Amino acid sequence: MDGGEMRDSDALFEQFWNGFKLPDYFGWSFPALNDCLRDLRWLAADQYTLLIEDAGKILSADVEARLDFFGVLLRAGEHWGRVKAVEGTERARFYIILECDEREFAGVRAVFDELM
Repeated sequence: MDGGEMRDSDALFEQFWNGFKLPDYFGWSFPALNDCLRDLRWLAADQYTLLIEDAGKILSADVEARLDFFGVLLRAGEHWGRVKAVEGTERARFYIILECDEREFAGVRAVFDELM
């Protein structure tokens, strides 16, 4: 996905709608995105990788929405790190990769620091 195309919430949700093929019941909000990223039943797989390029540009003009979104990512990562496999199966893996310019790294890191 392209963080440069995620300048506002609507554009961010559009990227996820298209990139993750979100289900029809997706509610176009951060709580709905949180629910979808913690479920992923409509995309049954052994492994999930979310790659966002230009992550430093994500919601860069909307601090509150940026915190909401990065909080969704943080909770999704925590959730998938704790999910237990059904006996006889392997646990799915969920990777989140945020790529950004070296100059933007401190800003992206600061959002996560604030959330923790």
